[in-house]
Amino acid sequence: MDSSPPLSPATEKTALRRKHRAARAEHVAALPQGLRALVLNRPPAPVAEMMPEGLTIGLYAPIGDEAPAFGWARWLSENGRRVALPWFESRESPMKFRRWDNPFDEEQLTIGPWGALQPLPESDPVVPAIVIVPLLAFTAEGHRLGQGGGHYDRWLDANPDVPAIGLAWDCQLADTLPMEPHDRILDAVVTPTRIYEGAI
Repeated sequence: MDSSPPLSPATEKTALRRKHRAARAEHVAALPQGLRALVLNRPPAPVAEMMPEGLTIGLYAPIGDEAPAFGWARWLSENGRRVALPWFESRESPMKFRRWDNPFDEEQLTIGPWGALQPLPESDPVVPAIVIVPLLAFTAEGHRLGQGGGHYDRWLDANPDVPAIGLAWDCQLADTLPMEPHDRILDAVVTPTRIYEGAI
């Protein structure tokens, strides 16, 4: 019998981040390049129906092995929705969103303080009607394990009425994840093969 004290959720999350980051990298490395260009190139119909025309949808600029989001950005822009991306003034500043007026033009983006592409400072600030969030792992119930910076946790806490949908590879599904009081259950998670209805 193991008599050691149980790990705190925060400590457990740190270990899980290493595990899921490695698993995600292995999964993506095994995908043929042509297939990578085809997956997640548009929101599935049930999710698109959650995003009526005219809404501003918050997406993310993927880093490394994160599920690609720019296919969604282009589809949304072509189909009557506006697109916004996270924006940081500095590493000490809270995450905000600014408009990306033309998702076919990455020259409208610049490298932000955390290494991700973000809109130029003169882009319009907005509060998206729905946000699409990156993640390291998720459960079928909509629990999310993020990178650990807390940017989305704080933004979602400040905007509790904004639905949040995860975008992920299938390999990122976990049976369980440790939860803390600030963790928000996602409304849904979309992978290349299915939709998990979290808090919907």
